[in-house]
Amino acid sequence: MSFPWAKEYTPTNPVMKFFDEKLPLPRLVYNAIGAGYPVPRNLSYFWNFGVLAGFFLVLQIVTGVILAMHYAANAQVAFATTEHIMRDVNWGWMMRYAHANGASFFFIVVYLHIFRGFFYSSYKAPREMIWLLGVVIFLLMMATAFMGYVLPWGQMSFWGAKVITGLFGAIPLVGEPIQVWLLGGYAPDNAALNRFFSLHFLLPFVIAGVVILHIWALHIPGSSNPTGVEVKQESDTLPFHPYYTAKDGFGLGVALLLYFGLVFFLPNYLGHPDNYIEANPLSTPAHIVPEWYFWPFYAILRAFTADFFFIPAKLMGVLAMFSAILVWFFLPWLDKSPVRSGHYRPLFRKFFWFGLIPAMAVLFYCGGAPAEEPFVMLSQIATAYYFLHFLVILPIVSQVEKPEPLPYSITEAVLGSDDKAVLGENAKPAV
Repeated sequence: MSFPWAKEYTPTNPVMKFFDEKLPLPRLVYNAIGAGYPVPRNLSYFWNFGVLAGFFLVLQIVTGVILAMHYAANAQVAFATTEHIMRDVNWGWMMRYAHANGASFFFIVVYLHIFRGFFYSSYKAPREMIWLLGVVIFLLMMATAFMGYVLPWGQMSFWGAKVITGLFGAIPLVGEPIQVWLLGGYAPDNAALNRFFSLHFLLPFVIAGVVILHIWALHIPGSSNPTGVEVKQESDTLPFHPYYTAKDGFGLGVALLLYFGLVFFLPNYLGHPDNYIEANPLSTPAHIVPEWYFWPFYAILRAFTADFFFIPAKLMGVLAMFSAILVWFFLPWLDKSPVRSGHYRPLFRKFFWFGLIPAMAVLFYCGGAPAEEPFVMLSQIATAYYFLHFLVILPIVSQVEKPEPLPYSITEAVLGSDDKAVLGENAKPAV
């Protein structure tokens, strides 16, 4: 969205004038992330996570391309080439730890970005397309991360691939042929490793393309903000540069301190020790567990332990696992409240902080725990609440709750007064 008060790009340098006429990339940058892009003046640090996600995506692509130069997607040597990167390639250990922990930080900032969207109802009109593209990005991230986890060809890599691709076998009639087609055989081997490596290399660039669409869709209605009130006047906004480039820069600095602390001091903290054992199809690990960012959905998968009439438990688990993400696509239409921000929705706020957040915390914990009691029962309770929250509680609450009074404008929310709110929207304040 271009507001009437947005600054116009007017180059003065002859070289910049030439580029502006022939290839106006500087104008595009100026209008997209520069002084020509007005954004709400009340954005909090919760709005930093989109920029951080973009940074970690670039980091993953750069480190991934470097690692691909030394990796061989062959079941006989994949584990050895991973060790070769760690021990023999100059700064190879750094690239691998940066890539592995970069994936974790990418998911951390994306999860925070998503839950900020839940609380502030960033999925509501006119921003539905931004939200839908964001969910597509998350699904692509999950697929990319799963295939990347297989590549080191350790015990967890092999058995993780065996378990996850085995989920397709739960589909009636066509499940087993699909599973064999995906793996190129009856078990993970050379064919599967080659396919996963190719797709793991390709998908980040697909994600980057969808991210560009995500940002493009964002610039049409403009950014949301903590009040949920739309921009009404120039005093509601600030130019993105220098105000939010500085704020994002500070947020990036804090994130990098935490990130490099993990890379240099606890590089294997978020990994599994069994993945430093070479894959052995004849030795099943006692406890097969995916990477931590899959845990809530893995817990939902394992929450179904008994058949329901003619529907096998495994099939119900698979359907529930995918539905747990697919339900996000329908949030713009499930939540019918006229108010966006959770700050002005008292009942919604209670269910968010004391319902959804604890349920997700339980799912995260149980997903990494053994498939035994009491973790299975806790997973079942949390799974039931998760779906109730989105499919039952959210639609009902959005209809029955009485929102708190909204500020007239963003300016009033920030400064405590707004001349136009007092004088009338079309009146001019006294000088």
